[in-house]
Amino acid sequence: MASLITGMNPTAPIRTEAEAEAAAKASAISIFIGVIVAAVSIAWSLANPAAMQDAVASAAGSDVNAEAAAMGAQVAIYATGGLAVLQLILGFVQWRNPGKFMAILFLVLLAYGILSTAATPLLVGMVPNAPVVPVWQIALSLVIMVVQVVLHIAGLRGINKLDKLQMDSAR
Repeated sequence: MASLITGMNPTAPIRTEAEAEAAAKASAISIFIGVIVAAVSIAWSLANPAAMQDAVASAAGSDVNAEAAAMGAQVAIYATGGLAVLQLILGFVQWRNPGKFMAILFLVLLAYGILSTAATPLLVGMVPNAPVVPVWQIALSLVIMVVQVVLHIAGLRGINKLDKLQMDSAR
């Protein structure tokens, strides 16, 4: 357990194969954090269906009726749930067999998420009828995504060191 916690530190030196493996698993932990965030989002949406429908209706404008807003909210919940399940599967794959591709893919997705979340206050002013996202929610999202980026970087360091150690032992 201690090696897993030290492995999550992207500045800690990696000397052994066990440390490299623990550091590589930091990438999977980052993916699991994303699954937890999605689960919390789904739970909140299911607990507050009126808020979801109001957000969808206000984003669509006055042209949409309540039934269409409810259907749009349901589609959003199902899509989020499906992506969370896919992310959970990819997290287990990354835990069992850490790979560079998966870590880099999620780093790219997180970079997009950070940019789009940081641009949210600007976009709200440009789009009519856009629902206002509280500043605390934007800040919390940014902090979580930065933590995920740090974990993926630590994971990439571990994956690279693990590959190097395994190549050296194979020679």
